[in-house]
Amino acid sequence: MTNRKISIKRRSSTAVWVVFIVVFMAELLVYSWCRVQYMHIGYGIIEAGQEHQRLTAVLNELKIEQARLRSPERIRRIARERGLVMPDPSQVVVMP
Repeated sequence: MTNRKISIKRRSSTAVWVVFIVVFMAELLVYSWCRVQYMHIGYGIIEAGQEHQRLTAVLNELKIEQARLRSPERIRRIARERGLVMPDPSQVVVMP
């Protein structure tokens, strides 16, 4: 009878250790997964910041290009090259 009690105690203590090890391994896996996700998101944030800087530079270049294309001097030069001239005062009709 005493051997049987010892055997049951050993089995229950072994079961407790197995459960403890399984829970510990599960915690390690969850922690590792969280760290991998943390690093992945961090790299994504860095890439998004770099893309934002690149797009901001492109936007600035486009604003400069737009200002250059809207320049009155440029428009006058193109008009002269195409043979356009300012109308005479007799050609101007003022609408009320």
